[in-house]
Amino acid sequence: MSDWVLKCAELLLPLYDRLHWFMGFVAILHADETTLQVLREAGRSAQSKSYMWLYLTGAAEEKQIALYEYQEGRSGSFPSAFLKDFHGYLQTDGYSGYNAVEDDIRVGCWAHLRREFDEAVKAQPRGTKTGSAVEGLAYCTKLFVIERESRDLPPEKRYEERLKRGKPLLEQFKSWTDSREVSSKSKLGQAFTYLRNQWGNLTNYLLDGRLEISNNRAERSIKPFVMGRKNFLFANTPRGARASAVLYSILETAEANGLDPYRYLLFLLRNCQRQITAAPTG
Repeated sequence: MSDWVLKCAELLLPLYDRLHWFMGFVAILHADETTLQVLREAGRSAQSKSYMWLYLTGAAEEKQIALYEYQEGRSGSFPSAFLKDFHGYLQTDGYSGYNAVEDDIRVGCWAHLRREFDEAVKAQPRGTKTGSAVEGLAYCTKLFVIERESRDLPPEKRYEERLKRGKPLLEQFKSWTDSREVSSKSKLGQAFTYLRNQWGNLTNYLLDGRLEISNNRAERSIKPFVMGRKNFLFANTPRGARASAVLYSILETAEANGLDPYRYLLFLLRNCQRQITAAPTG
């Protein structure tokens, strides 16, 4: 069965490459990455961490593309190479490796910051309902309320609503942050450090009404692989990891475009087989 999967991925690789090519022309991408264990990588132990990267088109794009890419590490050189033809908005979490991508505008993730403040609230003594952690979390929540209330607006109107309601709130948040001093070793300090380091990226969602306030889109899309990994645990070889990347890409792209993944895969493989059969020889 493993050989069948590898052969299927080989047949579908031209489509994967074509989808990768199309990504160079979109305006918005989301990205995320997760670990993967590959047992037989040259020069590395079986316990080494490899990574499955995900690149996903923005919700406003007419055609949706989700591409997974296996790489042996988490270096910024990997997204830099994969996105070398991309020139647009790249929305990610705060991982610095994405800074290596050139000619893009980085957009941060408010969901990550909100989690940081939520963790700080949870670290307080039970029953505490005041303090900087609670205030910081409240600011984040208010921003998400604005997004929820403007979700169904067209991008142009959402852009205007963000400038009208979100920007003043962000300015208040920044002033409040600058007036606070907290230990960087505490949970609250970690939240403040994330906020201060990422402030430019975090506020870039104001630039375009098609952008989102968080990178939750990519986090949701990488979950199918994470759930699958809980079952298959590891890849035996890099070839198998790459095959997984191709197949997950084709199936998740199909689902993102409202297609039945099984029927779409069947259609592709049947047509691949026809092309192979009809291909001239000699």
